[in-house]
Amino acid sequence: MTPQGTELADRVLGGWLGRIAGNMLGKPVERGDHWTRERIDRYLRQASALPLTDYLPAPADDAAAAGLRPEWRQCVRGRVRGSCRDDDVDYAILGLDLLETHGFGFSTEQVGELWLLRLPYLQTFTAERVAYRNLVDGLKPPLTATYDNPYQEWIGALIRADVHGWTHPGDPRRAAALARRDAVLSHTGNGVYGAMWAAALIAAAFTAPTVRDAVQAALAVVPAGCRLARTVRRAAALHESRLGWEETLTTLAAETAGLGWIHTVPNAAVLTAGLLYGDDDFTRTLALTVRGGLDTDSNGATAGSVAGVRCGAAAIPPQWRDPLQDTVRSAVFGFDGVRIGELAERTVALAGSADR
Repeated sequence: MTPQGTELADRVLGGWLGRIAGNMLGKPVERGDHWTRERIDRYLRQASALPLTDYLPAPADDAAAAGLRPEWRQCVRGRVRGSCRDDDVDYAILGLDLLETHGFGFSTEQVGELWLLRLPYLQTFTAERVAYRNLVDGLKPPLTATYDNPYQEWIGALIRADVHGWTHPGDPRRAAALARRDAVLSHTGNGVYGAMWAAALIAAAFTAPTVRDAVQAALAVVPAGCRLARTVRRAAALHESRLGWEETLTTLAAETAGLGWIHTVPNAAVLTAGLLYGDDDFTRTLALTVRGGLDTDSNGATAGSVAGVRCGAAAIPPQWRDPLQDTVRSAVFGFDGVRIGELAERTVALAGSADR
């Protein structure tokens, strides 16, 4: 049964909180070519922070801090005072603004217009920056995604998909259709399929009996033969065979070698493993996903969104929720300093609206 009323509100807020907390957890080590699984665990082991049950510990000295992103000072335990700005949260906010402005009948062109209106160019990256530049140059979709764009299958569209799942609880196909309309502004192929899968996954998370069921339901919205679907199925099969989490990731890394650390497919493998081995435990899901490496803040954010929807805001452990102080920093014009609770309330209003 699709949640309604207070339960829906709690679970949508859980999705927002989970996305932001997961993003903050992964942000300091967001550089997959440097922060391998082994290096992340070595950092945690040296700080006596395994098992990981909170935000990353602060580095012990300058040598330990050398490889961290400069934002680490706002993201490590004891220093979190609200969320720091990040594109993984900016795009969730932009998605909310898109639906409030244009409704569920929005066009891909309107997605681009909103970017130009609300989002600074230098706060875009990879495929989104190429699409933004193409928009400024007068190109229209789908050329915005294909012209001079080597990042078409990278993870950017996937991180924009959450709001379509949050506003369509229990309706993964509808969520995926909206995510596709957004994604084709900047992505093609597995880049688009990743966005569709993520939106469907979050929508399914509201009603699926287990997180594994949600992962399986989300596969139904993408072509069965695409590389993303094959990789997610492979991760699920390895988990079902009772192979250990580390061995599963080692196998998947070998099978997706050469795609790069920001490509959608290997990141979907890490995300799927984090969700399945996390087994509906919020803290374990975030920890395993970020420890899996690659695009750690993006994967942590999506895993947190799914886990937060699954358990609801009231069940998110306080070490993740309380330091966020119900506050979001954002580069999206008009939204800097907005309350997380307000974003969730506005999302619930959309989920309950008749405009579908």
